[in-house]
Amino acid sequence: MTGFTQQTCENLARELHEAERRREQLRHFSARFPQMTIEDGYAVSRAWVRIKKEEGQRVVGHKIGLTSRAMQVSSQIDEPDYGTLFDEMVYEGGRPIRAERFIKPRVEVELAFLLREPLEGPDVSINDVFNATDRVLPALEIIDARIEQFDRESGVPRKVFDTISDNAANAGIVLGGTPVRPDAVDLRWAGALLYLNGVVEESGLAGAVLGHPATGVAWLARRLHGHGERLEAGQIVLAGSFTRPVPVTRGDVVQADYGPLGTVSFQLV
Repeated sequence: MTGFTQQTCENLARELHEAERRREQLRHFSARFPQMTIEDGYAVSRAWVRIKKEEGQRVVGHKIGLTSRAMQVSSQIDEPDYGTLFDEMVYEGGRPIRAERFIKPRVEVELAFLLREPLEGPDVSINDVFNATDRVLPALEIIDARIEQFDRESGVPRKVFDTISDNAANAGIVLGGTPVRPDAVDLRWAGALLYLNGVVEESGLAGAVLGHPATGVAWLARRLHGHGERLEAGQIVLAGSFTRPVPVTRGDVVQADYGPLGTVSFQLV
């Protein structure tokens, strides 16, 4: 349960909204509110979602983060986190993306699940995810930080509450490659090489995401159920990164080679 008042959530959401618009990072909410909790973070994030919807942005899905055990331990949590995808965040692979859209962008390699049926309830399983998914395709997530990763004076890293309130650091999604049915290949062994300006910076297998990328989608459906929400038909779900985030800057060319699943790429201009 959140300890923040509705007004506090709305005020902090407005700060995030302005920070994104001005491309100026905020200092840690958790330093201002030492008793801040994970649910407080989600309450701020939901308030920001309401602001974006009031401005005419459309929810097209969700992203899952902190899916690796190492990241969970470092963040002192025992589950992933999640954020909301809006239509303005979705980019087609192979096309340039303007750098001024972001503050300090980084890129992660993921699989995107495109749902043809809703997913809801307290007991959603991997099999339910398979049955509800139309296709899976390669994706790159562009993450960003409206809240400083490290405090500008003390150097203290932000807490997970800060990241959650910041829409789980979500900023963009680039889709490409070859779509496949979720049961057409063993998704645990779907791998990718991440190139930055022609040099391999990262590589990984989708099985690094909670043992199977569909595990995160099932977890998200169960988590949303606790808020009276569900994953809707037609939505995109980013299942979680299986590489570390790679910083990118204006002029960089990013390409992820998924082998049999094709490639997805973009240039930041």
